[in-house]
Amino acid sequence: MAKVIYFSRRNENLLCGKIKDLAVGNTKIVAEKIAYYTDAEILELLPVVNYPTSYDETVFLAEKEKQEDLRPEFKPLMVSAVSEVIFLGFPNWCGVMPRIVVHFLEKYDFSNKIIYPFCTHEGSAFGSSLFELKQLCPDSSIMAGLPIKGSNVAKADTAIKNWLVQYKKMEE
Repeated sequence: MAKVIYFSRRNENLLCGKIKDLAVGNTKIVAEKIAYYTDAEILELLPVVNYPTSYDETVFLAEKEKQEDLRPEFKPLMVSAVSEVIFLGFPNWCGVMPRIVVHFLEKYDFSNKIIYPFCTHEGSAFGSSLFELKQLCPDSSIMAGLPIKGSNVAKADTAIKNWLVQYKKMEE
């Protein structure tokens, strides 16, 4: 069975150039849709110390984590029997995947796994995240990724289904 593993952040987010308060993070919405369409188990990567609710404070912290190459701690995941197929989701922060996701990828062995990356963003797609993912998981098969603009997650079902065609073909 495939697993959807994702990191998402709710509260203040940038959507269409304006800061809006989200009850559910954009990446979580996409992760839930993928899990639904694939019948995959879903696991959320949660920080030990929550990110600020303020968008500006989170951007400041994300930039600091990137510049100082920090590795925020995350709560343990039940990943003991990691599936052969992983759907890995995260928001694009400052042009890269959040450092908490990097830390997760460094802690677990994803050798010989098939990883389908997806991200939410507000205009920069994956940034350099796919390059970084390939460096962190050199013995994994990294499939074509799905970037979804955060302001479009509610109406992204068709894009998600079209992207999942590659997975469905592999499953046959």
